Amino acid sequence: MDVTKNNFAAVFSDITKAIEDADFLAIDGEFTGLDTPQVGHVTFYDTPEERYQKLRKGSTDFLLIQFGLAAFTYDDETKSHTAKLFNFYVFPRPYTRQAPDRRFLCQSSSIDFLASQGFDFNKLFRDGIPYLTLADETQLRETIRSKHKDYSQFSSPAFMSPFGADPGPSKGPVCVPDEHKEFIADVGNKVAKFLEQDAEDTLQLPPCGGFPRKLIYQTIRLKFSSSLHLETKSGEKKERYIVITKIKGEDDMKAKEQAKQNAELNELDDAVGFCKVTRLLSQSGKLIVGHNMLLDVLHLINQFCIHLPKEYEEFKSLTRCVFPRLLDTKLMASTNPLKNHIHNSTLGDLKKILEYSPFTKPKVDLPEEFSRYSGNEHLHEAGYDAYITGLCFISMSNYLGSCQNPPKEYIPPKSQLIEPFINKLFLMRVSDIPYINLSGADLQMSREHVFHITFPKEWKTSDIHELFSPYGNIQISWLDDISAFVSLYKKDNAQAALKGLSAKNSVYRVVTYEAYKKEISPKRDVPVSRKRSSEDVDIDMANKKRKSLNVQLKPAILEDKKQEKNGNNSSGRHSDKKAQGDANDDQGDNKMETGEKLFDESENWD
Repeated sequence: MDVTKNNFAAVFSDITKAIEDADFLAIDGEFTGLDTPQVGHVTFYDTPEERYQKLRKGSTDFLLIQFGLAAFTYDDETKSHTAKLFNFYVFPRPYTRQAPDRRFLCQSSSIDFLASQGFDFNKLFRDGIPYLTLADETQLRETIRSKHKDYSQFSSPAFMSPFGADPGPSKGPVCVPDEHKEFIADVGNKVAKFLEQDAEDTLQLPPCGGFPRKLIYQTIRLKFSSSLHLETKSGEKKERYIVITKIKGEDDMKAKEQAKQNAELNELDDAVGFCKVTRLLSQSGKLIVGHNMLLDVLHLINQFCIHLPKEYEEFKSLTRCVFPRLLDTKLMASTNPLKNHIHNSTLGDLKKILEYSPFTKPKVDLPEEFSRYSGNEHLHEAGYDAYITGLCFISMSNYLGSCQNPPKEYIPPKSQLIEPFINKLFLMRVSDIPYINLSGADLQMSREHVFHITFPKEWKTSDIHELFSPYGNIQISWLDDISAFVSLYKKDNAQAALKGLSAKNSVYRVVTYEAYKKEISPKRDVPVSRKRSSEDVDIDMANKKRKSLNVQLKPAILEDKKQEKNGNNSSGRHSDKKAQGDANDDQGDNKMETGEKLFDESENWD
């Protein structure tokens, strides 16, 4: 179901019920761009913190413009799921001059790709759902209430200064300039004739600018006293005009002013728009599934909740607060034993792979109003991608259940079998650290076999291969035209390579990865503690709004021998009181033979 500003209010109750009834939720997003060259492109050897800092910049510059939500509910009697699918078009349209007027960037390759997939940009810009973050909403609501409190029932722009963000009462009426006298006189005549007629109760004046409207308010107020009520409205083409209504007395005036104030608050409530959906997702506390979902999470938080913090650890804490349970199917598909049967984890191919043995195609029913994706492929449309992400999660979860003794036909979202994947976000194109661990410390991998090399601009890949040829095969990760990271497949040759290549050379320079990081560390921005601003939303407010945040998070994908080599023998696990309670229905999930390890991290996470 496509959701725009035209039907958002009508279907919001359906969205709310779908989220409330769901066993788990799947999401996906489409964006106006992906990366910003100013902070550097992603590389094979980004640390989790470095990758966050690079993607954080893009998340503040670009927009999420389409959001897919799939709500899956399991029926124990039919042994099948029901999915309700929503495809939201989202655009930051300012609803008043006081509301934020968002500036954003577009990356031509991203826009070109969306266009090639049939993305409807006219629908986005014309009918996209607006939004206001909690901070913006709170500020605007306070402004409106303050105006209602301070002004009398007869208040109008006629006695307010048109300048400044916080206008105050002026000293008296504004003198009508000569060039406006004829216009104001004509308006006065129209109003006088309007009052003489009994057939009409309202008069709509022609659209005009802000200053002429101010003069109209002033003239009508002074000339006709309290016999009329004036209100400024906007047309479909953003033109602003005044509607004049006859009143029967003071009580009638008060009633009309109250109705006007209520309309302003209702308009503000409508402007909150899509942020109502993200608040429902957060408050639900339910498992949210995505595919390669780091960018989706960053945009959801920064665009619709609160500005992303500079400090990496603060981001991890904030994410756990806003979305307590996340699962990335890209990571799931890249982890043994699933990886043994999955040769390609891109979303479209993954869906097809999981429809055949040893996996089982899940049975999912789509109600008629959500049946547009039934039997039809709409890859790179957010609603469809969210749907097939949910299908992939069901298939992989049920495969893990089939590995149990005895086998389990259905694995619920709260099963201990999927706990190793909770709150771990896949890191694309990082060779040795597969994920960001939101619930604990990130993996610390040895990079003694990785070198940083600078070389002449004329060099090609073949030149680097030739230089390192005595030390075996290599992997090259280009940084720019004159530098790259080079890693040895034969890690034992690292010392020999360092000794042979680190001597001073006028053509190239080779240093260890660690030495390079130390060299550039003074030039990098050092994150500092961030003071709260008026734009920040107190995280405690989110806690109060959330219906259930008593989920104690439990890492993690079981650690393999790579950590032991680095001296890290800690499993990083925490107590999970809620999970223990939820596990009563899944007591067989953890019945494994002594010493058996179901999940192994592979040596290569490409």
